[in-house]
Amino acid sequence: MTLPTSVKLVEVGPRDGLQNESATVPTEIKIELIDRLSRTGLRVIEAGSFVSPKWVPQMADTAAVLARINRRGGVSYPVLVPNMRGLHDARAARASEIAVFAAASETFSRKNINASIDESLARYQEVCDAARAHAMTIRGYISCVLWCPYEGAIDPEAVLRVAERLLAMGCYEVSLGETIGKGTPGEVQRLIVTLVERIPRDMLAIHFHDTYGQALANVFAALELGIATVDSAVAGLGGCPHAPGATGNVASEDVLYMLNGLSIHTGVDLAALVGTGRFISDHLGRPPASRANRALFRPSN
Repeated sequence: MTLPTSVKLVEVGPRDGLQNESATVPTEIKIELIDRLSRTGLRVIEAGSFVSPKWVPQMADTAAVLARINRRGGVSYPVLVPNMRGLHDARAARASEIAVFAAASETFSRKNINASIDESLARYQEVCDAARAHAMTIRGYISCVLWCPYEGAIDPEAVLRVAERLLAMGCYEVSLGETIGKGTPGEVQRLIVTLVERIPRDMLAIHFHDTYGQALANVFAALELGIATVDSAVAGLGGCPHAPGATGNVASEDVLYMLNGLSIHTGVDLAALVGTGRFISDHLGRPPASRANRALFRPSN
């Protein structure tokens, strides 16, 4: 077994983590959260999304957040963009990186974005062409890469087809979303084995939810096959409105604690990350879902 010597952590807490909170999180708290994350050594922090406020009201202030965060050199602050209107708003907010999101499940795609997989990809082709014309970088997401709440198990070949189309549009990386958190390490490895026959490992990332308590084991299973980019959310924030019962993302603190124990370099300060997880959890009025955070936190953090 040869594990990566370094891993890039993609922090998704400020967007994927907060988007389903029922109570509005004030703009000032989101700015403070991102600024604190920026000081931990993270190189990628998903800052928000330009989806219609009708559908995701929690992200309605993304432009204001981007205008006021302290953008640190060497740190990317991608935003989710669903269409050309979203791209226009992202450019106006001085975003330099966007993310587009598709699904490997036809039913989930229709329920999540009211479009078939093919319709969504046609829409993203226009978005990606325009983004590249303005020298913006593009990341792709695929939901339901192992299981779908409506269709059940997902064929790895379905994931491959979507991933190849996103990469052909100009995405530099595709993040594999295990949306309902049901997948197990063996399923993760079978998927990755299928994908790396056609896609370089360094163009794949993993994005796991922890509904069944499998997320950290799934991360390790992906590391074993050479995947070296991991999405996670500080304090284990998150969920999905179109995946009933899905809990939060794998916690950034838990992933980092494991990576530190494996002597895998990330450049991220664990104590600073724990303090940041406690900051947002205190605002939300509940303890962090991260077990490492609960074990390591001291008031002086």
